[in-house]
Amino acid sequence: MGIVLQYLLAPVVVAYALVMMVLVVYISNLFYLMVVSLKNRGRLKPPSVKPLKKPPSVTVQLPIYNEWYVTERLLSACAALDYPPGLLEIQVLDDSTDETVSLIAGKVRELQGRGVNIRHIHRSNREGFKAGALANGLSLAAGEFIAIFDADFLPQKDFLKQLLPRFDDDKVAFVQARWGHLNRDYSMLTMMQAFTLDAHFVIDQFARSTNDYVFNFNGTAGIWRKSAILDAGGWKADTLTEDMDLSYRAFLRGWSARYAVDVEAPAELPVSFTAYRRQQYRWARGSLECAFKYIPVIWRGGFSFARKFQATFHLTTYILHFLALLFMIFYPFLLLFARQYPNLLAPIGIGLLMNIFALVPSMYFAAAQRLLRNRWAESIPAILAFSVFASGMAPNTLRALLQILQKRIVPFERTPKFGITDRSQTWRGNRYLIRFDSLILFEAFLGCFNLWSAWLAWSSGYYLMMFYAIFFALGMFFFSGFTIFQSLTYRLARDRQPAVA
Repeated sequence: MGIVLQYLLAPVVVAYALVMMVLVVYISNLFYLMVVSLKNRGRLKPPSVKPLKKPPSVTVQLPIYNEWYVTERLLSACAALDYPPGLLEIQVLDDSTDETVSLIAGKVRELQGRGVNIRHIHRSNREGFKAGALANGLSLAAGEFIAIFDADFLPQKDFLKQLLPRFDDDKVAFVQARWGHLNRDYSMLTMMQAFTLDAHFVIDQFARSTNDYVFNFNGTAGIWRKSAILDAGGWKADTLTEDMDLSYRAFLRGWSARYAVDVEAPAELPVSFTAYRRQQYRWARGSLECAFKYIPVIWRGGFSFARKFQATFHLTTYILHFLALLFMIFYPFLLLFARQYPNLLAPIGIGLLMNIFALVPSMYFAAAQRLLRNRWAESIPAILAFSVFASGMAPNTLRALLQILQKRIVPFERTPKFGITDRSQTWRGNRYLIRFDSLILFEAFLGCFNLWSAWLAWSSGYYLMMFYAIFFALGMFFFSGFTIFQSLTYRLARDRQPAVA
C-alpha cells in the first residue's frame, strides 16, 4: 500500500493544487461580481421610465404542461394586465396530457366572455417541449413583442408598462425582470432557494448587465422583441435551457439586452426536494450544454476579452459542484500522504487562505439580501447553513455532465408546482409527485465516505480538513435524507387520501 501511495503522491498533489487554483479563480469572480453590484446599488432604484407614446402590440405566451394547481391563477393574472386591449393577445401554449386541458379550456371561455383576447393552443404532441411550444406560438403571434410567463408566475398588472419602455434602442433583444418568491418562508428548502435566486438576480445578472457582459433571459418574466428571436434563429430544443441558448445566439448576432432589477415578478418555489432536484438537473445540464456549444464560438468571435472571460464563467458556473466532488476524493489521499510527510498540506491551500475563500459564497448571498433591503443580518445563520448544505447537489450536477458526455437524450421535464403560497397549505396527497430518485443512494454513500475522511483528519490532527469533510457529509445527508423523508411521508399521505380532482 505504501508503494502505491508513493506513486500516487505527485499526481494527486499536483491535481489538488490545480483544482485549488481553479476554485480560487471562480471564488474571486464571485467576489468581483459582488463588488460590482454593491458599487452600482444606486441603480437598484426604479428609473424614471417615460410612458410609451405609441404602445406596440404584445403577445403574452403562457407555456403550460400539466399544471393543474396553478394554471387558473396565471390566466387570471395575465387577463388583468394593464394594457390597451386592442394591442394585447394572450396565447395559452398548452401541451398538457391530463385534466389541465379541460381546466384551461373552461377558463379561456370564461375570459373570452369577458372580452379578453385569449387563445387556447393545444398540441397533441410535445415535440421540442417548451421550446417547441414557444416556436409554435411564435408562428401564430401577432405581437411585435413577446412576453413569456411560466405557470408558477403571477405578473403584476403594470408589468408590460414597466418593461416595454426599456426597449430604448432598436438593438435591444429582450428585457428581463427579477424573480420574486411567493412562498419564500414556507420551509428551509424554499428559503435556501430564495437565497440562491436572489444572489443570481441581484448580483450575477445585475453586475453582468451593468458592465455590458452577456447575461441570459431566464425563460420567464421577460419580454422579447419578436424580430430578435427570428434573427437569432428562433427557439431551439437541442439544449435543456432554450432560454440561455437563444440569449447567447442573440448576443452573438450583435443584439443587446436590458435587465429590470427594480421590477419584481413573483413566482412559486418548489416545495418538494425531488422537484427541486429535477429543476437543478435541468438548469445544470442546460448550462453545460450551452458551455460546450458556445464557448469555442465566443472565443473565436469579436467580443472583448472581458466579455469572453465573463461569458465563460457564466456558462460554467456549475463547475463549483465538480470542484467540491474532487475535494471529497482528494482528502483521504492527502491525509494518508500527510502521515508520511507531515508538512505536505501547508503549501497547497489548507489554512488561512482556504478559510477566507470559503466565506466568500456566504458573503455573496448576504450581500444580495442587503441589496434587497431584507433582514440580511438575521439571515446569516440560514445562509451559513445553506453554504454547508449546498455541496449536496454536486452528484446531481455530475449526473448531468456524464449524460452529456454519453450523448444521452433526456426529455424536458417541468418542475411541478402545487399552488403553495402559505405555510398553512399542504401538498399531501397531491398529483405530480416525482418518483424516488436512486441517486440519493450515491449521495448517502458520499456522506459516509466524507465521514470516513473526517475521522482520518481527526486521527491525524488535521482538524480544519475534518470540519470541511463534515460539512460535505452534512450536505450529502441533508439532500438524501430529506428526499427520502418527503418521498415516504407524502406517498403514504397520497395512498390514504383521494387525489385532488
